Amino acid sequence: MRLRPLLIAALAAATLATGAFAKEAKPAFSIGAIADCQFAAEPNAPPRLYDTAPGKLDAAVADFNRQKLSFVVHLGDFIDRDWASFDTLMPITRKLRHPWHFVLGNHDFAVDDAHKPQVPGRLGMPARYYSFEQHGWMFLVTDGNGLSSYGWPAGSAELAHSMDAHSRLYPDAPLWDGGIDETQMRWIDQKLTEADRRGLKVMLFSHFPLWPENPHNLWNAAEVRALLDRHASVKIWLDGHNHEGNYGVRNGIHYLNLKAMLDTPETAYARLDFFADRVEVRGIGRQPSMTLKLR
Repeated sequence: MRLRPLLIAALAAATLATGAFAKEAKPAFSIGAIADCQFAAEPNAPPRLYDTAPGKLDAAVADFNRQKLSFVVHLGDFIDRDWASFDTLMPITRKLRHPWHFVLGNHDFAVDDAHKPQVPGRLGMPARYYSFEQHGWMFLVTDGNGLSSYGWPAGSAELAHSMDAHSRLYPDAPLWDGGIDETQMRWIDQKLTEADRRGLKVMLFSHFPLWPENPHNLWNAAEVRALLDRHASVKIWLDGHNHEGNYGVRNGIHYLNLKAMLDTPETAYARLDFFADRVEVRGIGRQPSMTLKLR
């Protein structure tokens, strides 16, 4: 006769365990991420399939709209060239039911000098770099074009400073990459110090990779990595630029380079699910899925 109460207790315990597991399996929040849509009204130059970019972006937006997301980030090189290219893509972005965050890439500045200062505004960005917070995470949108041969108009002090820095400090770095300028480095350090103090987790968005070593990395990748290493709040650096994608973990920080949406007849983007101890990357198309355990 005692078996029935024991069985009921066991079933109740199993139900509670199943409920707890289901609750744990649900992310605290999720975001969408795309790298290098990179449209231009130009003939295809395989592997760059320019004519597929608007359709792939539109399909990704439709997919994201079916999901519960806090926001979607595009990790730079929204266009390949020409100011008019924004006119093709921006109507597609307005279909998204979630907030957008954009990161500036080198190709986003492949416009005439008069329009270069207007690129962040065209993408609805509050500034070339900025931060925001959600669900106990601080997100830093960085600008890897602060030091660059293309991100500033001819004759500007910023361009002169960039080229001087390149010649003195990074002479072997490709001119199609860029670097994070000194003012922004101080800002990043201040924001990470704040995140450390407040117990926030940090993900940084960039167009340019930092790690593993690669010709696509920032000019001053080693300096930026050293800065990140000083802050326990830093968990993930998420970027694009290298269309083949890449991944490495260094000193407990994940460096994830998403594959480009442009260079594939299918597509490439991801949903990132945030849990207390990990971020699960759910890849779509040629973007692999993976789990990033948080230090």
